[in-house]
Amino acid sequence: MPRTRTRRGRSAALVAAGALVLPLVTLTAPATAATPVVDPALARSPELSETTRLADRRTVVTGDRAWVLGTADGRFPAAGFHTRGEMGGFWLPDLKLLDGLWFGLDGRWIGEGTRTTTGWGYVRTDLPTTRGIAASRTDVVPDGVSGALVGLSLRADRTRTVTLRVDAHSELLGSYPWGESTPGQATVNLPDTASVRGRALEFRDRGNPPGATTPAHDWAAAVGSSLRPSATATGADHRGPQDPAVVCPASGPDAPPQPARCDDTAYGRGAGGQLSYRLRLRAGEVRTIWFGVGGSTRGPADARAELRAALQDPVGALEEKVAERRRLDARTTVDLPGDPRLAASVRWSKQMLAASEQTVDDPQLRVVRAGTAYPAPVATLDSMTWLGAGWPDYTWLFGTDGEYTAYAAVAAGQFGPIKAHLRALRDVSEAVNGGSGKIVHEVTPDGAVYFGANADEGNTDESSKYPSAVNLVWKWSGDRAFLRDLYPASVRAMRHVASLDADGDGWPEGLGNVERAGMGEEKLDNAVYTIRGYADLADLAQARGDAPTRRWALRQADRLLDRFERTWWYGAGTRSYADSLDDPGNEQVFQRHWIGLTPTDAVLPRVPGRPAGPLASRRHAQQTLDQHERPCYSSPLGLFHTGTGPTSAAAGNTGPSCDDSVSAVVSEGSVFTLNSAIAAVSEGNYGRLAADQQGVYTAGNARSQLDPDLWEMPGMMPEIVPGGTFGANIDKLLTERSMVMQAWGAYGTLWPVVHQWLGVSPDAGRGRVAVVPQLPPGQPSASGRDIRVGRGSLDVAVQRRGAVHRTEVTRHGRTRLTLGVVLPRGAEVASATLDGRRVRPTLTRTARGLEATVTLGAGSGRSVLVVTVR
Repeated sequence: MPRTRTRRGRSAALVAAGALVLPLVTLTAPATAATPVVDPALARSPELSETTRLADRRTVVTGDRAWVLGTADGRFPAAGFHTRGEMGGFWLPDLKLLDGLWFGLDGRWIGEGTRTTTGWGYVRTDLPTTRGIAASRTDVVPDGVSGALVGLSLRADRTRTVTLRVDAHSELLGSYPWGESTPGQATVNLPDTASVRGRALEFRDRGNPPGATTPAHDWAAAVGSSLRPSATATGADHRGPQDPAVVCPASGPDAPPQPARCDDTAYGRGAGGQLSYRLRLRAGEVRTIWFGVGGSTRGPADARAELRAALQDPVGALEEKVAERRRLDARTTVDLPGDPRLAASVRWSKQMLAASEQTVDDPQLRVVRAGTAYPAPVATLDSMTWLGAGWPDYTWLFGTDGEYTAYAAVAAGQFGPIKAHLRALRDVSEAVNGGSGKIVHEVTPDGAVYFGANADEGNTDESSKYPSAVNLVWKWSGDRAFLRDLYPASVRAMRHVASLDADGDGWPEGLGNVERAGMGEEKLDNAVYTIRGYADLADLAQARGDAPTRRWALRQADRLLDRFERTWWYGAGTRSYADSLDDPGNEQVFQRHWIGLTPTDAVLPRVPGRPAGPLASRRHAQQTLDQHERPCYSSPLGLFHTGTGPTSAAAGNTGPSCDDSVSAVVSEGSVFTLNSAIAAVSEGNYGRLAADQQGVYTAGNARSQLDPDLWEMPGMMPEIVPGGTFGANIDKLLTERSMVMQAWGAYGTLWPVVHQWLGVSPDAGRGRVAVVPQLPPGQPSASGRDIRVGRGSLDVAVQRRGAVHRTEVTRHGRTRLTLGVVLPRGAEVASATLDGRRVRPTLTRTARGLEATVTLGAGSGRSVLVVTVR
């Protein structure tokens, strides 16, 4: 029996009955054919548009069970690298459905788009006039449906009947294996078949690929509309204007050079089909015809059911999508008069996080040993929900990505998706690793554990960061059921990390965030996040009343804290930490990788004998942050992956030098949005908020998604910012690009604004929250509304006028509140009032500076602290 899912407020009876109930929309629109076609019946949100180099720009639109990636001109060239050229098109999280969908009018294919517009949950493409008919297409992927929608809006210059053709080309292909894995898609991809059933095209890939452990499957896709086609056809091609196809070769060491642009690949074994319709268009009126794509890993009946669900109410589906995204936008609404672009970045970053949520049913977990094996599955989960790392090649479940993205998610008030992500990491890890505590690194949507099983070498950092991510979400959400559920996995994770210490020095061995040659066995980021992991585990253990675990974790943290600075500070003119330690003897290795800032990024909760705050000593933090702001580490757009300087590598030094130490690796001037996020948060942790400090990195990430000179897709933050040694995505082959949308960069915008500028620091599970803001120079005020904390929320407004600092907080929901401000450097409190009454604030020296705070009992409503300094 095929399983169907219906959206809230939709009639399940219509889906079950197989009815395609789609009224065509016809609305008067007094405009000429040259005017862009925007159907006023279709819901809209704030939008960003682009008109240049559309054929070189990728666009992605997502739902939680499907997504679509093409180019901004409305075409679907071959894109992506994991299975070269096959990572674009129409996808379920675990199954590719189509290479693309194309439209033609009266014997001519509609030409390349003239404008791309990103909205909240949809992409609209303005199309050129064809035979006197202006057009646009709106792509939207409803949540809860394994399928996608494309609305073609048409407006004729005169009343007439036209022939509309729709081409679809399938490529039913699993999310794993990849092109060069063992086995690879050249071996396991079976040919698709195409047929016509009722009003829809039906594509199917059924059989048992070669190999004893590659299971039989029955994959299907269905394409159609509510209209009855006047003619149909199937065949090998049907790629619209992209026929005849230019075919990219399969990837590999002996592969021939690629063409500049391809339409299909050597892996492709898809089929094609066409649907034709006779349409009556009235002069000057807009008519929108909706087409749906449904898919399933369970055969054609389920694919048809998903198509019916998608087509049940497309206008309502778009309306619901936009309404939900508007609800998300209403949370953590910030106003930054001194930096409106960063405020806009926060707004669009919330949308990017929402666009990253993915869900699959029944993933079969198998350990593929970094692509070298394909054994039988060891377990099957009922379902898996996570925040996809990046599109189109990293849409799956990662440990590292999710643990960084968690900070952005809680600041955005998006608790549900990050809770699900951390549960998915736990579920997969325990299923494949037998309760060892090791957290997996990389899991494809169909359940292939690419890296992170017990037999794999690492990564250590994912296990170290896991209890910190759990503690973060617990502190912001106050969800005791979540804490109770994931606490045991947090304990096992740190017990596992403690076991990775072959030489008994406390520093764990294993891979970390930087997977580059020449590093020693013990990595800086692993050491940093291990210390934080022990401290966070102790905090969790206290909340759970687990005294033995708390004592053990504190002993482990204390042991490493006492030796951290003298073990890892490299000095010698570098003003930096060592990247790794080489065994035997813990010999320091210095390579200038971005992980040099992880000691300034990681903030520890309060432990006995040490206040809460960043790990690095203030003296060393100030030195290394100053150093990393220099041109050998940073550009105006952010932090390099690997800084420049003297090196023994054959390629030599590719940039300026800021020290005399000789590294063994070449510099890598690519600016990853994660690198810049680490730098932005690090600067903020030490109160370094000036435009030439934190501002460099927040501005770089914000510009990457909002500056038309930099963006590839308007509103989406990429994996790597244009410039440096990487160049720009838009100038590269579509099969050799970094991600057009990568969630982790939001850590560098949402967290600095909400946690550091507005100063929101919850401990919701214990019924308290601190709001101690710090405004950057040149930022006279900042505010945030509906910042979720526990079951309630906060409104925060901060203002600085000369010597007067005003912090206003409104509590929606009862909680204890610590209210304060970080004083300017060298300032003293002259006077302070709380709600108009004189008070004497508590003064506390922190890494950010001198904090003046007052503490209020549990309550709700508005409180105002005014501090005047001298």
